[in-house]
Amino acid sequence: MFAISLGDDGAELRPLEPRHAEEYLAHIDRGRQYIGRFIGLADASTDLPSATAFLRSYADKAADDSGRLYGIWTDGTLVGGVLFRTFDAAAGTCEVGCWLEESAVGRGLVTRAARLLVDWAVEKRGIHRVEWIVAAGNTPSIRVAERLGMVRDGVLRESKLHGGVRHDVEIWSVLAPEWRELRTAGR
Repeated sequence: MFAISLGDDGAELRPLEPRHAEEYLAHIDRGRQYIGRFIGLADASTDLPSATAFLRSYADKAADDSGRLYGIWTDGTLVGGVLFRTFDAAAGTCEVGCWLEESAVGRGLVTRAARLLVDWAVEKRGIHRVEWIVAAGNTPSIRVAERLGMVRDGVLRESKLHGGVRHDVEIWSVLAPEWRELRTAGR
């Protein structure tokens, strides 16, 4: 196993695997209401078998190079994560996503973790287009896309049904040449 430091505050990015199911479920239970405002992640893990199945689905995706899942730990506690929801090296595209407990908001954890994922995808795997798909009302997630230097490609009006409500979805992206330019400029 590996852990990547996310900075001087002791936060780490680590693979999130089926063996973490109990810890993951406790994390989801702590943040269920906050996490579930805009994404269905909290609905996918309501007990230990469903949490294990969710983590196993990403272990399977990692095995066939179609997605990956990483947890964000602070002071030894899982507080959120980032993922490649989709990953298609042959097409040169992927989608990065995130979630975070409310107690960990405002520390830049997701931005720092997502920056590592985008950099790896572009520089190590040759991905050309990295997408960030977000409910239009999810301002904190939109701010992460902006901090990453992504461009808003457009809005899919009322395209996602979540919690019995239709939500607009924004598509953000950064292309490999843009990412490299941002890195050169020190962003």
